[in-house]
Amino acid sequence: MSDIRLGVLDLVPIPSGSSAADALRNTIDLARQTERFGYARYWFAEHHLNPGVAGASPAVVLALTASATSTIRIGSGAVQLGHRTALSTVEEFGLIDALHPGRLDLGLGRSGGRPPGQSTSPRPTTIPVVDGRAPNGLRIPPRFSFEHLTGSPRFLLQQQLLRQPDARAQDYGEQVDDILALLRGDYRSADGVDAHAVPGEGAEVEVWVLGSSGGQSAEVAGRNGLRFVANYHVSPATVLEAAEGYRAAFQPSDHLDKPYVAVSADVVVAEDDERARELAAGYGPWVRSIRTAEGAIPFPTPAQARAHPWTEADRALVADRVDTQFVGSAARVADRLEQLQEATGADELIITTITHDHADRVRSYELLAQEWHRR
Repeated sequence: MSDIRLGVLDLVPIPSGSSAADALRNTIDLARQTERFGYARYWFAEHHLNPGVAGASPAVVLALTASATSTIRIGSGAVQLGHRTALSTVEEFGLIDALHPGRLDLGLGRSGGRPPGQSTSPRPTTIPVVDGRAPNGLRIPPRFSFEHLTGSPRFLLQQQLLRQPDARAQDYGEQVDDILALLRGDYRSADGVDAHAVPGEGAEVEVWVLGSSGGQSAEVAGRNGLRFVANYHVSPATVLEAAEGYRAAFQPSDHLDKPYVAVSADVVVAEDDERARELAAGYGPWVRSIRTAEGAIPFPTPAQARAHPWTEADRALVADRVDTQFVGSAARVADRLEQLQEATGADELIITTITHDHADRVRSYELLAQEWHRR
């Protein structure tokens, strides 16, 4: 499987007992290490108002990481366009590209919930799912709904703080079109007035779209002939429809002549299965904190995770994510990743790993890379 490249997605997690500064130092070290291990790219997610996640601004962390690495591609996974303008996004990445040309991936996310009028019903796929499994055995759990969060005071406050004041809510597809036009240098307003982003115009930036379903994100990526990431680690229930929706919408472009799909996965690898399960113990409580609108907590130690008082409701809340995390020895996890790649037809896999101790996290990426390159 060494022809299927592996990348890294880093949320810049803050372990319990640590600070945001510790998390950032760990991130820079992990980027250096994974570059040495042979990973193809290193991306940063964007999350806000989370006590246990320091990755609030992909562009800022990218600027720090770019100077600490030399060959690995670096990028966003993803910039959330609901929180910023097309111009600010192009200018931020243009600034980084000015000093580190040819290494940047601009991954774009939608944020802000499902667009008005878009169906929440599953989109049909050509791959049958029977008893929660794809034909090759890949776990495809039931769809998870975030409807319970829409009335949460914390969720509403987050929307209020992130929303741009007095701004027209721009359609996501329009924002992506504007970004591409600003990068090309042919942007024109509806009134015919041109604008040029300096820095940004002509930047050597590879544009991606990230999505969790076969909806608007997949359609926008396909229509523009861009690379696409189907987020198994965020929404494992809809990974097949996301990949198929993108391929169905794909039109060749100056960027690509055929579809290109990466698929993300949550992974923890250790020397043996038992040790990996121990290291991954904090994942359930951490996911629960996100899905209750508490905000991602600092990542627990295994002992703290074992002490969590689980209820049946809690277990149901996180079951789809816990059941689809790939945990074990390098051989076991590589087998699961091959299964994911086969079911989705992925051209590339994006790996996100969180453990409490930084050394365990580095070792997980190292063991996986060794096994993957051996195959």
